[in-house]
Amino acid sequence: MNPRLAAARALAAVLSGKASLNGSLPGQLEKVEPRDRGLTQELAFGAARWQPRLAALAAKLLQKPFKAADADVEALLLIGLYQLFYSRIPAHAAIGETVGCADKLKKPWAKGLLNAVLRRAQREGEALLSELEHDPVVRTAHPRWLQKALKAAWPEHWEAICAANNAHPPMILRVNRRHHSRDAYLGLLNEAGIAASACTFSQDGILLAEAQDVRELPGFAEGWISVQDEAAQLAAELLDLAPGQRVLDACCAPGGKTCHLLEVQPGLAGVLGVDLEAKRLVRVRENLERLGLQAELIAADGRDTAQWWDGKPFQRILLDAPCSATGVIRRHPDIKLARQAEDIPALASLQGELLDALWPTLEVGGILLYATCSTLPTENTEVIEAFLARTPGARELDIAGQQGGPAAGIRQPHGRQLLAQEGGHDGFYYAKLIKIAASRAPAA
Repeated sequence: MNPRLAAARALAAVLSGKASLNGSLPGQLEKVEPRDRGLTQELAFGAARWQPRLAALAAKLLQKPFKAADADVEALLLIGLYQLFYSRIPAHAAIGETVGCADKLKKPWAKGLLNAVLRRAQREGEALLSELEHDPVVRTAHPRWLQKALKAAWPEHWEAICAANNAHPPMILRVNRRHHSRDAYLGLLNEAGIAASACTFSQDGILLAEAQDVRELPGFAEGWISVQDEAAQLAAELLDLAPGQRVLDACCAPGGKTCHLLEVQPGLAGVLGVDLEAKRLVRVRENLERLGLQAELIAADGRDTAQWWDGKPFQRILLDAPCSATGVIRRHPDIKLARQAEDIPALASLQGELLDALWPTLEVGGILLYATCSTLPTENTEVIEAFLARTPGARELDIAGQQGGPAAGIRQPHGRQLLAQEGGHDGFYYAKLIKIAASRAPAA
């Protein structure tokens, strides 16, 4: 299959609200030649990353918007525009190959439309984009609701956040300290001719100068390292793990943090990982197996503790709560297309419900670490503020830096917010809570 057609079909599923790129793209990649899979992925992710900008340009070029049934043609147009403005593909090849894909859609009218619009974009696109630059949606390539939310929450940082969201994410490794120290593994990378440097905040993190095939990294198959963003690596250290503790990792898939807990503290009494869907636990098992680690995994709703909790309290809980994922847009740019403003209050409600349900499973004196990969206060500091107000036995602990260094992120009324950094960590939020007393029994 033509890589442009494959990318367009994957993107069309996102535009139609039927799937994420993580769900739609793998099946399309199987249909293209191995040598074209990198291009297919670049086109799908690139068109999603710049969709707010490209869609505004398309609106100027089209006489009328596409019907819902023509999301495939719309996606093909976005793929064509992406090639013209954000790739090194020659314009004649970008236009010719993209227009040629219309035959496979069984929509003869689309061929002429795509040809006319893309050729006009080649001639006039730069001038039209310049006219649209006054609109922050076009300038930042973020949907209006998200651009406004970021500006309201982070008036001094919002444009830098948008720029980081539009940048290609760096590749960051987590060294498995059961096998090597970070310095020792940096030495192995140096010997292999792979440029890398130590991360600023994570004790186990390594930033690669350029992305690499994991199979080319020393000891990947043997479990010496994993791929994990620096911000996500902070969870294991913030939990203050000690031998003999029983740990709950709620919403644990895909298992990066689950594995890191076990690497950091081999003497744990046990780790229970809970996630809503059994199919998501497959990836967790694969990660545990490669790293030679063991954890108990249960597919269940974390809120329904009667379904999965044995009544024995945990000394530590990691709640990596479902969220808008607005801190990892650069890794999942289709979030710009899939997420809507009305999703945020619903997510905040779910986050509060999870906190309320899990808190009784925590031992008095135990610590719960609340984490999201969101940059929106509605899902972060406001959720913790409301939880503390209704939970008399909960207190917040300060989040200090590791090894005497500075703490990552920006102090909030509650917790700390990490904002996505170009060439650095993703956007993330942490709040650290200690249980000082059991919850009061409800009044009769």
